[in-house]
Amino acid sequence: MPNTRGGRRGVVTIDDALLVTAAALVVLAIVVLYRAVRGPTMQDRVVAVNVLGTNTVVILALLSAALDVPSFLDIALVYALLNFLMAVAISKFTVDRGGVM
Repeated sequence: MPNTRGGRRGVVTIDDALLVTAAALVVLAIVVLYRAVRGPTMQDRVVAVNVLGTNTVVILALLSAALDVPSFLDIALVYALLNFLMAVAISKFTVDRGGVM
């Protein structure tokens, strides 16, 4: 049976490893999404949403490397900045309302 990637049969490439890692992070993101929806406290929800954003950035970076699409890194960078600003804004909002993160 010929290998469609042109390599030897049974050899795992870096691209395959990156795609498997990205798929595992997608599964973990689903678990984190559950915590973001069902979190018992506001702090749990904020941390879960921040972790979900970070997972998204890492998944985009892995896909960029595996699929050789450099524009995914630009999207990941913008998403990371938005994720940081969201965390700062929610923290400020919580402190202004009298709560302490």
